[in-house]
Amino acid sequence: MYAVTSPALARPGAVPADPPDAGVAAHYGDPLREQRWIVDGRASVDLSHRPVLRVSGADRLGWLHSLTSQHLEHLEPGVATEALVLSPHGHVEHALALVDDGAVTWVHLEPGTAESLVAYLDSMRFWSDVQVADLSPAYAVVLAPAAVPGSPARATRFGVESFVARDRLADLLAGDLAGVEALEALRVVAGIPRLGLETDHRTIPHEVGWLGSAVHLDKGCYRGQETVARVHNLGRPPRRLVLLHLDGSDSVLPVHGDPVVFGERQVGAVTSAARHYELGPVALALVKRSTPVDAALVAGGVAAAQEVLVPA
Repeated sequence: MYAVTSPALARPGAVPADPPDAGVAAHYGDPLREQRWIVDGRASVDLSHRPVLRVSGADRLGWLHSLTSQHLEHLEPGVATEALVLSPHGHVEHALALVDDGAVTWVHLEPGTAESLVAYLDSMRFWSDVQVADLSPAYAVVLAPAAVPGSPARATRFGVESFVARDRLADLLAGDLAGVEALEALRVVAGIPRLGLETDHRTIPHEVGWLGSAVHLDKGCYRGQETVARVHNLGRPPRRLVLLHLDGSDSVLPVHGDPVVFGERQVGAVTSAARHYELGPVALALVKRSTPVDAALVAGGVAAAQEVLVPA
């Protein structure tokens, strides 16, 4: 695994982030203000800890189409999308954020997942004209209000992610910056799942809201597709992702894995928690599908009201 230490960590006030975001700054002194800067299109976010892959070759899009949950065969250049690699039983193994520039496909991933994904992709090349390269030592991702000129880029709801040469990072991160803690708070409120936080070895796409954004329901066969179709048709995923509005009188946030309790019964677990600049303390949690949508819950000892993200 390629370990990084961002040049932005040398900034006065920079506080290093904890895993899985180690290597970049959690914040630069004021995470609530940094959230406003992202929303206002003022700040960039250093995502240089995320691995970068490049898939090249004439068959790349059709090949990725056959291996992932997304319809990629006719992906237009510059169009941002997401895709999942599933197990044979439909459990989520990898989450890819990608864009094709007309010549190659650029992908960024969760930290620590590149080696296993590259190994799987290499094992599936057979006679296809494709090459997979881990470019993490040479390239990085930066989220900014606009694309970096001359770099492959993908638009997201929080800004534009550009794939940039690492030797340009110091210059690109010289302006207003927000840390990953600010971006995480916005992600939590938006109900966007992250692999390894909102997922475990049993997670299927339906539970966390990946249908639509990372799964195409009208494409041909791929690994795990049978489970996706069956659960979609039956409409009964075992768990569902919820947004929890936490009691603001408690100064401590729950942490990943803390139990979510309904009455005296544990019905789920916290996956991510944050302090939002407008909504206050919030969290994402996976709860049993049967949990009443109006149930008052307790998350890690903190009273919580749930907001439905994935219908029961």
